[in-house]
Amino acid sequence: MNNAFSSIASAPIAPLHTQGTQEVQETQAAGSAIALYARPSPDFAAKLGEAVRTLQRAAAQGPVVQANSLGAEDMVITDLINRHALAVGVFVLDTGALHAETLALLAQLKAQQARHPHAPLTVYRPAAQAVAAFVQREGQDAMYRSIALRKACCAMRKLEPLARALAGQKGWITGLRREQSGARADVALIDETEVPSKGLTKFNPLAGWSWGDVWHYIASHGVPTNVLHDRFYPSIGCAPCTRPIAVGEDFRAGRWWWEDEQAKECGLHVKQGEAKA
Repeated sequence: MNNAFSSIASAPIAPLHTQGTQEVQETQAAGSAIALYARPSPDFAAKLGEAVRTLQRAAAQGPVVQANSLGAEDMVITDLINRHALAVGVFVLDTGALHAETLALLAQLKAQQARHPHAPLTVYRPAAQAVAAFVQREGQDAMYRSIALRKACCAMRKLEPLARALAGQKGWITGLRREQSGARADVALIDETEVPSKGLTKFNPLAGWSWGDVWHYIASHGVPTNVLHDRFYPSIGCAPCTRPIAVGEDFRAGRWWWEDEQAKECGLHVKQGEAKA
């Protein structure tokens, strides 16, 4: 469990962060995610260097893309790609069920990446007919009725668009960190386990970063973030499947909170041969 989440839950909400470092610093009133969590590790500089080298290796391998979930970690990675002018495309999966706050950040990201032609942004959406048919057949709240229906919803809204996003790529870059959950405790910096089956190398440049490291980088570089992070949503997915966490809860407790802890993955990062969730 991250000790950062033992902070007072009644703290005021800060506005959506903007690009300028000075503007970001002005939002650091008590209760903002930056003020609460921006505490770098003693070896942060070494971790940052490792992350940059990992991204450079990914770009050299090419073609690779970054999967940007619009969470804090992925916004940091996109910023590193931009700052180092790496030829890495960025994609977002707009599931059709994202929070309004997440869509606001997506609009901001579109404008940002338009200024970085070396790292163009592509938005992938699920097949509209498939979504309509699923909702008509199972209802809007199908994901709450069974794990099987929740998995079906994730497959339709996330996995099918992900397959399109990764088509023709040799690798992809994610914001996975070991600290995020027990299931991710062994995340490798460079994961080649799916090269034989899918031809894909997964690069996780922030694998060893702490939550404090992530927010220290955001505060230092004026990285835009989702306002929901200021409302105690450390992990943000689709609106029906995400809630804020309470003091003392696990980092990902707000995701699919009605399910067993072992089932809390949508399938995006489940390897072949593992129990899929």
